[in-house]
Amino acid sequence: QVQLLESGGGLVQGGGSLRLSCVASGRAYSTYAMAWFRRAPGKEREFVAAITKNGDSTYYTDSAKGRFTISRDNAKNTLYLQMNSLKPEDTADYYCAARPTEVSMGLYQYSYQYYYWGQGTQVTVSS
Repeated sequence: QVQLLESGGGLVQGGGSLRLSCVASGRAYSTYAMAWFRRAPGKEREFVAAITKNGDSTYYTDSAKGRFTISRDNAKNTLYLQMNSLKPEDTADYYCAARPTEVSMGLYQYSYQYYYWGQGTQVTVSS
């Protein structure tokens, strides 16, 4: 089992940047495919970005492409989401998620595919 703890959220002006982090406790972090999801006020949780367990492949939702970058450091058990050119519509609680996988190129974009979730970090983008 793994526990996830997000940080790095906050209030930023439109056009600004934030970097979210997600630290995983427990062993075998490098065997987990990871992702970021978000839930905006009054909306359902949605997929943002995913990364393979080795970090060599990524996948983004259309709204994140070109602005967000997902990465991981397996030596530090940490997942990142670099967010640039932030917009008010990016305002949401951001969650990291993990699932064990034996598939080296496994990328998963649906919340039901993930076993473990963090508590979330709030991102607010002002206009």
